[in-house]
Amino acid sequence: MKNDRLIKVGNKWIGDGYPCYVIAEIGINHNGSVETAKKLIDGAAHAGCDAVKFQKRTPEICVPRDQWGIERDTPWGRMTYIDYRHRMEFTQEQFGEIVEYCKTTGIEWFASCWDEDAVDFIEQFDPYLYKIASASLTDTSLLLKHKALGKPVIISTGMSTIDEIESAVETFGFENLALAHATSTYPCALNELNLKMITTLKTMFPATVIGYSGHETGLAPSEAAVALGAAFVERHITLDRAMWGTDQAASVEVGGFAKLIANIRDIETALGDGIKKVYDSEIGPRKKLRRVQ
Repeated sequence: MKNDRLIKVGNKWIGDGYPCYVIAEIGINHNGSVETAKKLIDGAAHAGCDAVKFQKRTPEICVPRDQWGIERDTPWGRMTYIDYRHRMEFTQEQFGEIVEYCKTTGIEWFASCWDEDAVDFIEQFDPYLYKIASASLTDTSLLLKHKALGKPVIISTGMSTIDEIESAVETFGFENLALAHATSTYPCALNELNLKMITTLKTMFPATVIGYSGHETGLAPSEAAVALGAAFVERHITLDRAMWGTDQAASVEVGGFAKLIANIRDIETALGDGIKKVYDSEIGPRKKLRRVQ
């Protein structure tokens, strides 16, 4: 039987029968610094991640007009929210530098684009993969914008109803589609992770790659997601969970990421193929201990 639950990203396949694809979401944890972004890329590569992910927004589109002038304290002093949002976005030149750095480091990169102009910005760098954030799952125009690119897209399903998920899948279609189970709380309590939704989504969409985007503290739930069949796992990466920023507390430091990936690989080895067999290592104990042959 042909296995359609696959997408190809660069030279790697993501899906059933392949190693879990591990994504380190840098997101906005770089705090607008190219140098911090490079350190996070280095950390993700050192830990053994397959890819890093950024976010891209056009502030005038994504920030409601009535919030532009609201002032807030930032590491760069007190400024309006719209100015802060601009401060967090990389310019074309800066992003080009980051993309080249990923190439020299040997790690894939992609981005969540929160608006259609952001898609145009990222597309000039020709990524292999895109992601649509949970907040944008109901943005039909944005879904169709991504679909027109003809590239693999991960749609995150946090803060969404089953009907909304089904509608998004119907809009995008099954080709080049992957879905990430998620709960959009940062950090997320264990009793709201609902990891069994991974199994539910795999049953609902048998031809679709299903993975997990985690926002919990700790590593065990992300490892459990792999045991439940997640084809990819995404976690936020940080240099220090105490750093300034809204996503830092739900992030994993570099050492934790290395441990996460090591545990994921152990779990994959331990899961086996589901076919019962007597191993060579059991033959001696079998002869010694089994009373009735």
